[in-house]
Amino acid sequence: MISDNIKKGPQRLPNRSLLKALGITDSEMGRPFIAVVNSKNDIVPGHAHLDKIADAVKAGIRNAGGVPFEFHTIGVCDGIAMGHTGMKYSLPSRELIQDTIEVMVKAHQFDGMVLIPSCDKVVPAHLMAAGSLNIPSIVVTGGPMMPGFTDDESKDLISTFEFVGAAKSGQFTEAQVKNIEDCACPGCGSCAGMFTANTMACIAEAMGLSLPGCATAPAVDAKKIRIAKESGERIVELVKAGVTPRKIVTKDSFENAIMVDMAIGGSTNTALHLPAIAHAFDINSGLGDFDRLSKSTPHLIYLRPAGPNFMVDFDRAGGIYAIFERLGDRVKGNEMTVSGKTIGENVKNLVLANPKLNKKIIQTVDHPIHAEGGIAVLKGTLAPDGCVVKQAAVSEKMMKHTGPARVFDGEEEAMTAIMSGKIKDGDVVIIRYEGPKGGPGMREMLSPTAAIAGLGLIESVALVTDGRFSGGTRGPCIGHVSPEASEGGPIAFVKDGDVIEIDIKNRILNLKVDEKTMTERRKTPDIVEKPATGYLRKYKRMVRSANTGAIVE
Repeated sequence: MISDNIKKGPQRLPNRSLLKALGITDSEMGRPFIAVVNSKNDIVPGHAHLDKIADAVKAGIRNAGGVPFEFHTIGVCDGIAMGHTGMKYSLPSRELIQDTIEVMVKAHQFDGMVLIPSCDKVVPAHLMAAGSLNIPSIVVTGGPMMPGFTDDESKDLISTFEFVGAAKSGQFTEAQVKNIEDCACPGCGSCAGMFTANTMACIAEAMGLSLPGCATAPAVDAKKIRIAKESGERIVELVKAGVTPRKIVTKDSFENAIMVDMAIGGSTNTALHLPAIAHAFDINSGLGDFDRLSKSTPHLIYLRPAGPNFMVDFDRAGGIYAIFERLGDRVKGNEMTVSGKTIGENVKNLVLANPKLNKKIIQTVDHPIHAEGGIAVLKGTLAPDGCVVKQAAVSEKMMKHTGPARVFDGEEEAMTAIMSGKIKDGDVVIIRYEGPKGGPGMREMLSPTAAIAGLGLIESVALVTDGRFSGGTRGPCIGHVSPEASEGGPIAFVKDGDVIEIDIKNRILNLKVDEKTMTERRKTPDIVEKPATGYLRKYKRMVRSANTGAIVE
């Protein structure tokens, strides 16, 4: 066992003495030492309940003869950080969390780890740590929030963001605004739709690193506690068998995960996170895989923000393995999982237990919601290295759009223009200098996109940015434009009134300006340098472009 490095032999007497200061007994010294890596904190609703999950994990570890040691990582709530400078720290926290896990695991020589993440950047960070450390690992994601309820409708966090624009236009009274504020988010868990946190939980299960059912089991469901306890038991078996993440996760595992992402209409942020996770596993997977698999994988379930269903509906319909069942032979069914069974074996078990898998919520490949997957990768003269759009959440009316650019050098400028009524039907809002380097930190643009939706412009106005979007964004919102403005990409040279061509079905994003004009504009670059201090200054120096997954090297 790896932990023998801190507890075996005469020279480890001081180490054992310190362990005994924790109450470790002589009999426990011979058992596997398991890290319980918990992102619990009191500011993030998706994390507030993770102490209960950790307790269940530790009980499972003890049941199976292991010794649990809990430590904590940080976690940013993207919703609370949204719309101000705090969002600059969300994506950069990913590598910081990964490094924290590495420091604790390497310093204390754990035999295995159970990772307990929940929200947007925390789940990919934990998966990246699993790949880079490559000790036996299992992921227990915190589970989705239940939807709220008001005005005879289910609501979620995105309802509140879109209410901002709607309230500005005078559609609602102060009492109605207060009511949705009070009711939209009813308790703990990651926000109730297929936004980034829940998309990444689905990715973890699809890759084989979580037990079946983990991704969709609601945070408040006893099933989540049972899965946590079973995961604690299972990690001890993985340690004894020497089964590490790189023995489970292969290139085919990533393809399975991307197909699930496409079928569920997941967040565009997966186009950042999956390449970064693949990098941690030393596997080559990038935007090319998204583009190829998007064209061949149907979109099978209408989840918020693209449709009316919530994560609890997805869970009741069978969750990730019901998606695998629907996709059939497209899925690499021989891929192993932390359950000790293959994807195919787990699908068979699900079908045996639930012979009437719900076809109202999850469609079949013969009658999909859309023939193509939820995410499309576009290229063209405005994004030579690519950009992404959640096409599953775009109205058919806006799949093809040409309009004049309205250019803003940051989110705040754009938000002011949107809320003051300066954006008109047909406009293409360009928000630049919000990329990984330019932001720095690549903020999510949920506030402006939700305001556009709330103002009723979602079927007439497009938004293009070198920043990124919340998983809750809907409409013709194109992000991750690469190269970004701060690296001298074409987006840096767009001017008000330039014609932007968007053709999602044909994967095109063009700036309709002739090359002679662009050459002249490049002769006098006016690249905006936004100030960065502290951690962001270091991040800006090391981060790479969005099309690489914004990895840090």
